[in-house]
Amino acid sequence: MSKIHLKIYLEQQRKRVNEAIHRYLPRPEGPAAPVIEAMHYSIAAGGKRVRPILMMAGCQAVGGQPEKIMPAACAMECVHTYSLIHDDLPAMDNDDLRRGKPTCHKVFGEAMAILAGDGLLTLAFELMAHPDLSSAASHLRQVEATRVFAKAAGHAGMVGGQTADILNENTEITPETLNFIHSRKTGALIRASVEMGAILGGGTKKQIDALASYGEALGLCFQVIDDILDVVGDETKLGKPVGSDERNRKSTYPALFGIEEARRRAEELRDMAVTTLQDFGHEAEPLRALACYIVDRDR
Repeated sequence: MSKIHLKIYLEQQRKRVNEAIHRYLPRPEGPAAPVIEAMHYSIAAGGKRVRPILMMAGCQAVGGQPEKIMPAACAMECVHTYSLIHDDLPAMDNDDLRRGKPTCHKVFGEAMAILAGDGLLTLAFELMAHPDLSSAASHLRQVEATRVFAKAAGHAGMVGGQTADILNENTEITPETLNFIHSRKTGALIRASVEMGAILGGGTKKQIDALASYGEALGLCFQVIDDILDVVGDETKLGKPVGSDERNRKSTYPALFGIEEARRRAEELRDMAVTTLQDFGHEAEPLRALACYIVDRDR
């Protein structure tokens, strides 16, 4: 897939995800309207929608119909956005900008931002039980995808990685600990996105395992590039301040190994991800192209 075709593909899929999110989010009405407005604000603030797109690409790779798993794709974006809202809070990274706009707590206050994150997290699991998804996949596959999702979002995945990240601020850590943090804090949801797409798309165990391995390598690659961009990225393109990792004394690949070695590691992980797709045909072409896109991105 050429860069031009990938750009068109990403724009089309992003538009589909955005339209679906608009359908599935509750309307800001009644006494709970303020928290719903905060949920809308954060999820509509932009973003690449990488995780839902990866889920749909994983579904396509096993011969499934991506448009039929849209509730699960939107659920993934809800959990990702909730994590960003909480990540930006003063008790965590204390960031003022996200996706080029004031962070949720800057606009709605800390209490409402916490509740908006909670609201998106719980909405995600409501979407995993949505009738639209039930008509697309068997009950067993829906339950298995939900299990994979919950594990990736919780203490064994993103929450556990964030915990280790906080506990290791201002300390010298080993490469093994850094991999633990990255593979869970960022990598777990990316792996789960592709794996869930394969499960809901009707993939075989061999296909699901291969795509889970793809997602694992890609997830770590994504975070390594994020680390690099926090050092050398363009703040206007990223939509958030650069240098926050250094200010917060966080352990990153560039801090541990330097920019050049971090870049080499990202390229190695990209190649590992693409290699896992060797038994797939043209249906997996978006996944191959996405691996290259994630390494080459500047935002």
